[in-house]
This record gives sequence, C-alpha cells and structure tokens, in this order.
Amino acid sequence: MTIERIETDILVLGSGGAGLFAALHAHDRDPSLTVTIATKGLLGKCGCTRMVQGGYNVALHNGDSIERHFMDTIEGGKWLPDQDLAWTLVSTAPERVRELENEVGCFFDRNADGSLHGKAFAGQTFDRTVHKGDLTGIEIINRLMEQVWKRRSIRKLEEHRAIAMIPDTSGKALSGILMIDIRTGKLRFVQARAVLMATGGGPTMYRYHTPSGDKSMDGLAMALRAGLPLRDMEMVQFHPTGLLAGPDTRMTGTVLEEGLRGAGGHLLDGAERRFMGDYDPKLERATRDVVSRSIYAEMKAGRTSPNGGVYIRMSHLGPDDVAKKFKGMVDRCRDCGFDLAGGLVEVVPTAHYFMGGLICLPDTSTDMPGLFVAGEDASGMHGANRLGGNGVANSTVFGGIAGDVMPAWIAANGGHRPPDEAAIAHEAERCTYPFGRKPGDVNRLRERLMDLMWDDVGVVRDAAGLARGLAGLDAIEAELMEIGVPDGDRAFNLTWHDWLNLRSLVETSRVIALAAARRTNSRGAHFRSDFPEPGDLETSTFTVVRQTGSDLTITDEPVQFTRVRPGESLLVQAVAAE
Repeated sequence: MTIERIETDILVLGSGGAGLFAALHAHDRDPSLTVTIATKGLLGKCGCTRMVQGGYNVALHNGDSIERHFMDTIEGGKWLPDQDLAWTLVSTAPERVRELENEVGCFFDRNADGSLHGKAFAGQTFDRTVHKGDLTGIEIINRLMEQVWKRRSIRKLEEHRAIAMIPDTSGKALSGILMIDIRTGKLRFVQARAVLMATGGGPTMYRYHTPSGDKSMDGLAMALRAGLPLRDMEMVQFHPTGLLAGPDTRMTGTVLEEGLRGAGGHLLDGAERRFMGDYDPKLERATRDVVSRSIYAEMKAGRTSPNGGVYIRMSHLGPDDVAKKFKGMVDRCRDCGFDLAGGLVEVVPTAHYFMGGLICLPDTSTDMPGLFVAGEDASGMHGANRLGGNGVANSTVFGGIAGDVMPAWIAANGGHRPPDEAAIAHEAERCTYPFGRKPGDVNRLRERLMDLMWDDVGVVRDAAGLARGLAGLDAIEAELMEIGVPDGDRAFNLTWHDWLNLRSLVETSRVIALAAARRTNSRGAHFRSDFPEPGDLETSTFTVVRQTGSDLTITDEPVQFTRVRPGESLLVQAVAAE
C-alpha cells in the first residue's frame, strides 16, 4: 500500500477553538515554523466550538474575581478537578477574552455602560458568562477562521481523518500522525516535530447527543491505543435540555442552552407541572447533573411529554423579550414546529461534553514527548462536572497556551524523529480491515450502541446495568469485526468512515463503562443509584485508564489539593489577605 509522506513542524489536529487558537499562537510566536491544521471536515465549519450557544465564563465584572470563578469550578467539579489546571483556566480567561475582542475581532454583547454583558448560568455564584446573543460559538469560530485564512502560510488539510499516533523508532516519542484523506481515500503520514491533539470529544454513542454525527471520540481512541493515560473517563456530561423533536429529525438532541434556565425558564412535566422544586432548592438553576437526573427521574416515572421527555416554558418571561434574547434557539425550535417564545418545547437530557480525557500538565504537554493536548480531548480541568460556559473558555485558553509552548519545545528538542515503520504498516492494515469482508449493516449496530449506552451507562447507573452494558459492547464489537464495507472507490466512502467511527465509539464506550464500574460513589455527572453518596471529599480519587496491547488497567489516583482543600475557600483567604 502506497502511503504519501509529508512533513510539517507543527501539526494541529482539529479546527475548533483549541486548534485554531493554537495555530494562530504558534504561527505568530515563530513565523519560520510550518504550521499545518488537519481537520475531519471543513475549516471553520465543523467541530463543537461552532455549536456553542451560551457563552464564555470569565471573571471581568465588578464584584466577581478569579478566586470566585475558581471556587465555582472546583465545587461544581465536586472536588475532583486538577486544581493547577483549573486555576490556569480561570486566571487566563480574562486575557483570552480581551484577545478575542481586541485582536481576533469578536463582538460580544455589552451593557449600556459599554462593559461586557454577563448572563446567568447554572451552578455559578456570579453572572459572568460573556456571550454574543445565543450564537457565541459561531462568532468566535468565524473570527478565528478569518485570522487563520489571513495567515496564508498556515497549511490546511481539510477532510483528513487522523487514525493513529505513530511513535518514533525508540518507541518513546511521537513521530507523526497517520491519516486518511477522505477526498481520495488514500493514506497519508504527516511527520511532525510537535503535534497538538484537539479533535474534541463528542459522546455520540448515546441515543440523545448534541455533537454532530461525525464526532466519534477518535482522538481518545488513538491515545488509548498509544498507551497514554486517560482520566475521569466515567464523567460524561448530559445537558439537561436537548431538543426532543421526535425520531424523524436529526435535530433531536440539539442543545437549548443554559441561558434559558438562567433567565428564568421553567421545566414542566407532561401534565405541565413545574417539578424542579421536588429535587433541588436551586430549581432550574441547579447544576447540569442535578437537572439532568431530575428530568430522567420524571421520564422513568412516566410523567412525560408526547415524545417521552419534559417541557421547557419561557412564555411567562414575555414572548417578545425571549425572541429577542434567544433568537437562534427560537428560530431553531420554529424549524422543528415548536414555539419557544410563546409555547412549550419538548426537551430531554442529551450527551453533551466529555470531562474525561488525556492527562496533561498546565502547559498542555503529555506523557509522550512531542504530543500536546487541548480542548475536550484533555482532562482534569472540570473534574466530575463542567460548568456551562467553561467549555469554550477551556478550549481557547489551553489552545493558546499550546500554541505558545510548542515552538519553544521544538527549539529545545531538535528536528523530526524517524517513524516506526512497523507501526505505520500495522495501523494501515487496521484501518483498511473492513475492506474485502462481507458488507453488513453498520447503522443497525450504531443504533444498538446508542440504546445500550443510554439505558445502561447513561444518566443513572448501577452495577447490574454496567455489567449488562459491558457484555453488550463486547457483542457489538464482535459483530462489527465480522462485517465489512465494499472495496470500491474509497474517495468519500462514508460507509467506511461510519465503520471506523463505530469502532472508535465502542472502544471509548468500554472505557466509560469500566471506569463507571470502578467508581463506587456518585460525583457530578457520574451517578450510581447503588452508591448514591459522594464519598469522603478529603480522600477523593480520580480514575486512570491505560491500555497495554488489548488489556485495559484501571487505577485510582488521589486528587492533589494544591490550592484549597474541602471545607476551605479561596474567597475567605482573599478577604483575609486584604
């Protein structure tokens, strides 16, 4: 098999907020380096950042502080976050928002006095979420994309799928990435001195999910096979209010963002009774995990809307005001036959964000020399639960850091590293495995996976369901390995890519289920009905998964309380220091 070879100094995998920010920073830090962005879709038109509606958490307003944002992040993450990563996130966010406005060209909504408007998001003690209406992600990505295109020397590999990390001949460092050129079906090895993994998460293995269907956890599947440590893999965030438009539209699962509940929206059961008071005194402004479990409980009790979910109502806030503040969502709901401004809209918890991922340091470096990580592929910043508005902050903060760090790392670590040719051959054979086998129904298996993960490894878990889920995953994988796809024209062979998507999803789903079985307490997004208590905060641990060959090992590592311990607060310390 002929594999094309190309070289670059820096390879960025992914064109969301993390990837584009990294490319810009790396280019501007050292314009002599070749920077290449590879993306599974089209530059600026794919990925999850573009889909962000709500906004960007940042401590800029009078009365707020970095310490307050930090404590909200730690407490929201149920004391599982890596505190150094969380501090880097909240302390760098003000700098990054100023950069977005003053250098990238973003326009965010402002108050009458000219200050940035901060809206209310659940789980936070201050209205700090900066936004552009309810289309914040589109604003950020469009402006970043313009800046990337402006820098003509930044190379683009659009519609390129990363399929494997290739080590160097020593087996200790990264040499480059093996990819599929989706447009031709040919394999291409991109040798790079530094690689940023920013492919995004995308938990599309669940029946209801927010990311687009091409998101399939490829980055974490590659990292797993490379033997890299993954943490918090049981932590899958379900957004409480995904649009439930029925089975005949792919709009089902699309997020109706946090700002609806922050503005005063009400959740109603099938009989139009407001129910959140039964579950939490914060009502609809409780954290996402609490609201998701509350809706799930209503669904299990049968108190549902016609399509099996619940309702969100905004009309009591004034239809004209709702239509003005939330234009994007009002239009989206209207397209699906719902009146968000004046009526009721059916919603359901939807798999939204993956807190788990590759272990890294605050400078985005990983255990593999030459590999850096940012965005949803990275872990530790959010712990057991991500606050709404911390996601796009996370991507842009750490993407920028990676772009600053990689040129300096290259300067200190020499040139390209020769690849392990046997690894290239093995991974090439692995990705072309389905060709020549009898074609089967990949979509049917994908449907089975989504039902299995929703029912057994979803919003609420227990030992019996997790065991059932793991057995079901083994069965799905066994059947997948028996079927193939026709080996005709490999250009834009979407059935082939569906097959590869499903394999990545099964591999990461197994790790989610194993980590969930390992954690015998309930924290944030992970809730065990057979172990409903959170456990001792002082002795908190996080799960770490590694793969060696075909074997998975799971260990527990203690959380390091490097800045504040349970029962303490940086707010008290800050006041005492004044």
